Amino acid sequence: SRGLGDVYKRQVSTQSTGKWREMINFVILVSRQGKTRLTKWYQPYAPKEKTKIIREITSLVLNRAPRLCNFLEWKKYKIVYRRYASLYFIVGIENEDNELIMLEAIHHFVEILDRYFGNVCELDLIFNFHKAYFILDEVVMAGELQETSKKTILRVISQQDALQDAPNEQKRDL
Repeated sequence: SRGLGDVYKRQVSTQSTGKWREMINFVILVSRQGKTRLTKWYQPYAPKEKTKIIREITSLVLNRAPRLCNFLEWKKYKIVYRRYASLYFIVGIENEDNELIMLEAIHHFVEILDRYFGNVCELDLIFNFHKAYFILDEVVMAGELQETSKKTILRVISQQDALQDAPNEQKRDL
């Protein structure tokens, strides 16, 4: 069976011909109550525009029936979302981009969060938002999927944790 990396590599190989370019414009994590837990923007937007985008997309996603598909068209974007427990993971992509790859990318991100936090929950993201951003930055960079290996991402994150803990250990020794 082919994984996300194989599909993505196949798509990227056609990128040089100019026929395909996967672009994530934004990632938004929202609770069922409509509270924004994480946002990451890969295109420049004014602060008021960001607020408007979050409000409109959150309203669209939260008001959809659970049995409807996880894709919807909104303005010039395609919105791909998936609900995990009490959080909605929402990605805004270009209209011509592949929705199924984005669903896989969302699932990939959630699996990494789950492994790192050990059964991730909304509180983990609230109190460790900087770790969630770091993990997202390892998965997606400049709006494109960067790393598909969970082991590699978790190794890099553990190295980052070790670097953050090193100054604290030196302070205790003094």
